[in-house]
Amino acid sequence: EFEEQFLAATDGQGVDVILDCLAGEFVDASLRLLPRGGRFIEIGKTDVRDAAEVAEAHTGVAYQAFDLVDAGQERMGEMLQEVIELFEAGALGMPPITTWEITRAVEAFRHLSQAKQIGKIVLTMPRPLDPGGAVLITGGTGALGGAVARHLVEAHGVRRLILTSRRGLAAEGAAELRDELTDLGAVVDIAACDAADREALGELLFAMDRPLTGVVHAAGVLADGTLESLTPQQIDTVLRAKVDAAVNLHELTRGMDLAMFVLFSSAAGIVGAPGQANYAAANAFLDALAQRRRAEGLPGISLAWGLWAGGMGGRLEETDLARMSRGGITAFSAPEGLALFDAAGQLARALLVPIRLEVAALQAQARSAPVSPVLSGLVRIRRVASTASAGQSSMLRERLPALSTTEQQNLLLDLVGTHVAAVLGHTSADAITPTRAFSELGFDSLTAVELRNRLNAASGLRLPATMVFDYPTPHALAEYLRSELVGEAASTVSVTEEIARLESILAATDAGEAERAEITVRLRRLLASWTDPAHGGAESADDQDLASATAEEIFDLLDDELRAS
Repeated sequence: EFEEQFLAATDGQGVDVILDCLAGEFVDASLRLLPRGGRFIEIGKTDVRDAAEVAEAHTGVAYQAFDLVDAGQERMGEMLQEVIELFEAGALGMPPITTWEITRAVEAFRHLSQAKQIGKIVLTMPRPLDPGGAVLITGGTGALGGAVARHLVEAHGVRRLILTSRRGLAAEGAAELRDELTDLGAVVDIAACDAADREALGELLFAMDRPLTGVVHAAGVLADGTLESLTPQQIDTVLRAKVDAAVNLHELTRGMDLAMFVLFSSAAGIVGAPGQANYAAANAFLDALAQRRRAEGLPGISLAWGLWAGGMGGRLEETDLARMSRGGITAFSAPEGLALFDAAGQLARALLVPIRLEVAALQAQARSAPVSPVLSGLVRIRRVASTASAGQSSMLRERLPALSTTEQQNLLLDLVGTHVAAVLGHTSADAITPTRAFSELGFDSLTAVELRNRLNAASGLRLPATMVFDYPTPHALAEYLRSELVGEAASTVSVTEEIARLESILAATDAGEAERAEITVRLRRLLASWTDPAHGGAESADDQDLASATAEEIFDLLDDELRAS
């Protein structure tokens, strides 16, 4: 509509100069915006026109397509110098700039190709830690801080460490840690500095004898309590160690050329943790701070750790550890944690969740009790993903005929939604609207082929590359998959499958005595009706009064049934 709007705004006069980088019908519409003649300057590469043909079709229009290099090196230098002067004078301002690390170049180009970018994208090279610089570790005398300090010296060649804690060298094991790191070849200072104290932290940073190259914020304090029972002191204690310290580190090091800024967060802020409302909130802040730093072009990563053996998990009661284990979360060893620390640094993400999950335990819990929405989604995604593995697609074909039509539709819509989300880079299928067109979701030819390949593997079908155009929404595509996999047989429900499901429901039911008695009576009558249809005809008075019967009356009725049998 831009042609109509520009003409309307100028009373049909159009414009005098067009700087163009469009193609196809948009170029034609732009040329029509020069009804009085003018200059059409083409800097695009995909639809270059012939100047004579343009002049013949559009009277008075001078068409020029060019590359910057056409001006020659000397003139290019002059132009660039003039542009620099205009920036320095404040006459020009930079467009918004978003930085992407080069390891995410594919995502960056896809983002740009889908016209999601405002301003410019700059690809950056990751910076290694400078062996001549210093690394600051808050909570550096604790179990996690000490493990990271050893790892940085042994695996990354860091030779200057500043470890902070509230007690400094008076902390248990601090002197031994310093001596150990010194023997490994590092120069180590252990300072009694609370990073939440902005003035004290500023003095520490100002007094450093080497440039700071990395920060690891591993400090943390527990003061557990449910949301309703938390006191202001509990909230302040936890947020001060995590949040206030992180803000101080962020602001005081903003002007330093850091290669690493790592925040030790917790999965409690991602999946929730009973009795740790304040701790979860503090860690969620760290996750957001890392995202903000990356948006500003600064290094930043928040690692929402699961359980470390000997870390914060070492302070939990056995009952808490058992509960977490039943929920699928188990502790990993220090070597495993340090390997994840290194892997996270290569992924160029603001937030990662290094966590050890026992999926079988998680799935078992999901069958009997609610789990965290994040983990329940992981179970669902993993279950769908398993059908995409080699040799697994037949399981999908075998399972579908035993489901009702609605269940089939839901299963296949989950399958499609999960793979659509993965192709588009979403973390969850919840971001996908089933009735929205693929073109509106951001699909192009490349992503369409990627989705086709994923669904081929998941279903065992040979789907056409044009399927997102033939079936333009996730809902329509799921319906197509259903017709290909099961056809009309989808409406057939296996009685034995339904009985098995009923058995599963009964096994998981935590009913009271009265409800259990009512269920028993109904099941016995159902069995009697099945084995002797004449017996199960009209509804009896017992059935009619069952809903209003007391527990004692129901048990009496049950006793009568048992004696009669």
